[in-house]
Amino acid sequence: MFTPNTLPNSPVNANQQNQANQTAQQNATSSSNSSTYVVPEAKAAMNTMKHEIAGELGINLKQGYNGDLTSRQAGYIGGYMVKRMIEQQQRQMSGGQF
Repeated sequence: MFTPNTLPNSPVNANQQNQANQTAQQNATSSSNSSTYVVPEAKAAMNTMKHEIAGELGINLKQGYNGDLTSRQAGYIGGYMVKRMIEQQQRQMSGGQF
């Protein structure tokens, strides 16, 4: 049985493939962009937390670009941010009982 959607050079199949490629590219771009916030209103709070944690760890963090940080330093900051957010969420979920 002939179905035009299964032919490799079919315009319908090519259009579907183009749409799938564009969607995949958009998903890859949005997930790899570290400056994108799911809740944009949280950006200032996240930056404040980042600077607080960097100070606690003794890492000199400037406003703006910090390309001079080592991967280890950036990882420490990010790791402690995640740890603190998990702790805050657990407290909130437990009603602040621990």
